Amino acid sequence: MSPPVAPPGWSRWLVPPAALSVHLSIGQAYAWSVFKPPLESALGLSGTQSALPFQLGIVMLGLSAAFGGTLVERNGPRWAMTVALICFSSGFLLSALGAATEQYWLIVLGYGFVGGIGLGIGYISPVSTLIKWFPDRPGMATGIAIMGFGGGALIASPWSAQMLESFGADSSGIALAFLVHGLSYAVFMLLGVLLVRVPRTEKPVGDGPSVFDGPQVSARNAVRTPQFWCLWVVLCMNVTAGIGILEKAAPMITDFFANTSTTVSASAAAGFVALLSAANMAGRIGWSSTSDLIGRKNIYRLYLGAGALMYGLIALAGDSSKPLFILCALVILSFYGGGFATIPAYLKDLFGTYQVGAIHGRLLTAWSTAGVLGPLIVNWIADRQEEAGKDGSSLYTMSLFIMIGLLAVGFVANELVRPVHPRHHIPAPESKEAPDVQRQQPA
Repeated sequence: MSPPVAPPGWSRWLVPPAALSVHLSIGQAYAWSVFKPPLESALGLSGTQSALPFQLGIVMLGLSAAFGGTLVERNGPRWAMTVALICFSSGFLLSALGAATEQYWLIVLGYGFVGGIGLGIGYISPVSTLIKWFPDRPGMATGIAIMGFGGGALIASPWSAQMLESFGADSSGIALAFLVHGLSYAVFMLLGVLLVRVPRTEKPVGDGPSVFDGPQVSARNAVRTPQFWCLWVVLCMNVTAGIGILEKAAPMITDFFANTSTTVSASAAAGFVALLSAANMAGRIGWSSTSDLIGRKNIYRLYLGAGALMYGLIALAGDSSKPLFILCALVILSFYGGGFATIPAYLKDLFGTYQVGAIHGRLLTAWSTAGVLGPLIVNWIADRQEEAGKDGSSLYTMSLFIMIGLLAVGFVANELVRPVHPRHHIPAPESKEAPDVQRQQPA
């Protein structure tokens, strides 16, 4: 399948909205915590069990992005967005069937496995295309699109909560909510499929360098470099620290202040999820655009260093200050989102634009790992602490200190990043004269 080429005069500013239509849809994954309490009640699940569809979805996101990255590069963004639409919507329909029949394994299969494939292919579908359209501002360009993934829960969280309130929080109400999600997102993602285009040439489309200026590294060679694995650790640690809070956000803030005079209602907890989504979204465009000015390594120093400080403040303050808890959580989630949006530009700086989408896909296996680690750490420790008779903020203290340690590991890995050795570069004449041929080669 040939990717759709932009006609003469096509504005590059039409490409970010196409990417946003897909990312805003698949960003619903970040609102999963709204479904956790109803599922636990309706199907008799533990917190760890109700996190499984989300965890598997993130695992499949990374795996499908890694294995499908080369296909996305070869077949173009329209093919990738179509595959994402089919898988993501089908995942919701399978989940609706699972909820209606009270077969939890169908929800895990649908939302986690099938929907997770849609997450991965949809997530990387616009990245290399945006970098080609915006070689002068790669951080801003990818931030605009990936902002949608962080902001998807800003829409999905209150929308899901309202549906559960209207349809009921029993198995049939959950099933109907899943059905509405699947059909609605199919229509919305179709807009991106129809709108997306690739540049006619590899010449500059903005006031900046050509997309093929600088060193170029293939996906096969990239995974053999220490720089790739340093960034893998950086992304994994940053995501683990943020995703643990995000996946359990609604029940976490309720538990944290359960023993205080200012308890948190279910609607307020859903509002907290929406706030986190807003911070996640704002961080993706704000911090990634800032990275164009101060550099990728410096911005990751901020994400990892200041993120550890925020976790420390939450752990030390405990349940003594709800505003401090919310503020620190918002900052952490802004760094979490910024880390995702900045990583494609970091990869472009180190490995060039040749096969950057495939390299990005391989790097997202770090997200798969973090998608298991973050929720597992927070949910497992909270379950064990609850069994020991503890409650309130003490359920999460140990998890918070673990997150600080993980961010410290990521900080060290970022400091170890250096320019890629020339032996890994593809020959300069090929990268300048035959980029189209190279891009069709398998990685």
